[in-house]
Amino acid sequence: MYFDTHKLFHEQQPTNYQAVKFPYQHEVADDTKKHTQDPIVTGTSILGIRYKGGVMLCSDTLGSYGSLARFRSLNRIKQVGSYSLVAASGEYSDFQYIIDLLERQVVDKDYCADDNTEVPPNALYQYLVRIMYNRRNQFNPLWNSLVVAGYKNGKPFLGYTDLLGSNFIDETMATGYGAYLAKPILRKFVDEKGGVDNIVELN
Repeated sequence: MYFDTHKLFHEQQPTNYQAVKFPYQHEVADDTKKHTQDPIVTGTSILGIRYKGGVMLCSDTLGSYGSLARFRSLNRIKQVGSYSLVAASGEYSDFQYIIDLLERQVVDKDYCADDNTEVPPNALYQYLVRIMYNRRNQFNPLWNSLVVAGYKNGKPFLGYTDLLGSNFIDETMATGYGAYLAKPILRKFVDEKGGVDNIVELN
């Protein structure tokens, strides 16, 4: 039996085209909340380690769209102020939001104050922890695992927080799948050197 699928599809088409969007779905009410249910464009592991005289972070530049290696040059490590780096695994758009928030709330205020002081890495880290925990309590988390690294007044800093607001400070850091593979290797390397203060170079 033959069906005119074109006629069936357009049989109930609306006449007011200003109030709908393809495929004929009416716009939702203005007060409807939309929360991220799953990450879309994601980045993978971030690795970090403290050493004598500094701190190092590393990541790849791949942004995956589902299982597709879609974006090849995403920078997932950003400098915030003069003393801190923020790196992220997870949803890249949420990371962009976080960096924009830090630039507006932290860096711009330091510039406007003009008192020759800047937010140190540990204060920036605590601020991020509160942001992540607050969004978790609103049931609208930022889908990221964040690593904050910094160096000020001769003291290296390395901290971690995630979408649940969990946080800790350590000598080595790894997010994503690297937490299972790289973290034990980094810890073993530090133990073999007798602590981070004995690490003077990284190859």
